Amino acid sequence: MADSEPLLSLDGDPVAAEALLRDVFGIVVDEVIRKGTSASEKVCEWKEPEELKQLLDLELRSHGESREQILERCRAVIRYSVKTCHPHFFNQLFSGLDPHALAGRIVTESLNTSQYTYEIAPVFVLMEEEVLKKLRALVGWSSGDGVFCPGGSISNMYAVNLARYQRYPDCKQRGLRALPPLALFTSKECHYSIKKGAAFLGLGTDSVRVVKADERGKMIPEDLERQISLAKAEGAVPFLVTATSGTTVLGAFDPLEAIADVCQRHGLWLHVDAAWGGSVLLSQTHRHLLAGIQRADSVAWNPHKLLTAGLQCSALLLRDTSNLLKRCHGSQASYLFQQDKFYDVALDTGDKVVQCGRRVDCLKLWLMWKAQGGQGLEQRVDQAFALARYLVEELKKREGFELVMEPEFVNVCFWFVPPSLRGKQGSPDYAERLAKLLSILPGAPWTLCQHPGLRPEVRAAKHPRRL
Repeated sequence: MADSEPLLSLDGDPVAAEALLRDVFGIVVDEVIRKGTSASEKVCEWKEPEELKQLLDLELRSHGESREQILERCRAVIRYSVKTCHPHFFNQLFSGLDPHALAGRIVTESLNTSQYTYEIAPVFVLMEEEVLKKLRALVGWSSGDGVFCPGGSISNMYAVNLARYQRYPDCKQRGLRALPPLALFTSKECHYSIKKGAAFLGLGTDSVRVVKADERGKMIPEDLERQISLAKAEGAVPFLVTATSGTTVLGAFDPLEAIADVCQRHGLWLHVDAAWGGSVLLSQTHRHLLAGIQRADSVAWNPHKLLTAGLQCSALLLRDTSNLLKRCHGSQASYLFQQDKFYDVALDTGDKVVQCGRRVDCLKLWLMWKAQGGQGLEQRVDQAFALARYLVEELKKREGFELVMEPEFVNVCFWFVPPSLRGKQGSPDYAERLAKLLSILPGAPWTLCQHPGLRPEVRAAKHPRRL
């Protein structure tokens, strides 16, 4: 090593490290924030995979590169990436840029700590506790528990695992041998993570009983009752119902009060997947869509969606006060969760979760909430509803666009009707011909999900592709 050329590293050179980071932050401000939010710029400079590989020069070599080359690498990464904060970004259920949330993300990444013990993350352990308390209060609970998870899918999987453990605590030690055939119930409009979670946890996708939904995409409680009775007759043990508040395509809200009645009669855990629709709880005008959510045992809520807190920010909220999370997942690792520390070890929350290292996801939401206040976030949600209503009225004025239904949320679903089919809605083969014609277009029918103060976000109701 003594005879080799010096490595181009910034280790031990704080001045050079600071200069590099200032340059990188400058590039981010110019290329991501300034240009990335400008309608006059591209959402993405699209390249096909093989061409992009060549442009980026992705190969990792034995020798390092110069500072100028590294800065150019950063520019290239940004240039060819999708700018999700752009006014014309039409995809998925997240978009936009909240500067305070972004500031929180920068601070979090810079501090580079893990959320498992108070000694390593004192500020964030207390902050997470306060943010979760606020979210639970909006659900309608004065007490409870919770944790931030890496996405709504994982929040839903946690709920399945907790419901199973509560019913059969022996499964933690004995595994699937301790379990009879189990059945969980969810709407046909549910998020795919319910079946994925059942597979991951060893229950199998066959354990998921799909409940019918009405024409608006809402779970039908009467069919839920029927499916529970059928599962029992077949020898399965029902243990969980997952309702959805804000389905991905239609934006439907399942009737939580009626579903909670069914769960209460049968002694079932009620989980509400409100990853998309949970932020409606901030709005006094629209929170009625989640009437009955306080009767749930657990709730998944993603502020990184409707509130634009930035990826990732996904909370699992529990009504339980018996430390169920820790009892279900804890392993009492003595090197990390010592019981003779100089502070209240109940603040070491890492044993509640499956992960060991866990990123800090509460700061971006906390900082945004501090800046906007509850009233500001309420206005953000209400504005999304107003934008959705504006879009509906504009679609009605334009020839060739046909609403699938009047929305109750911020999802606006519509068809584009080609000229050859206009005026032929009464024809017996109209729907078939429309579907056939539009199957060649990228993503039809389309769902536009309005984000507050930003722009419509387009998703395909089937085959999600860029519009």
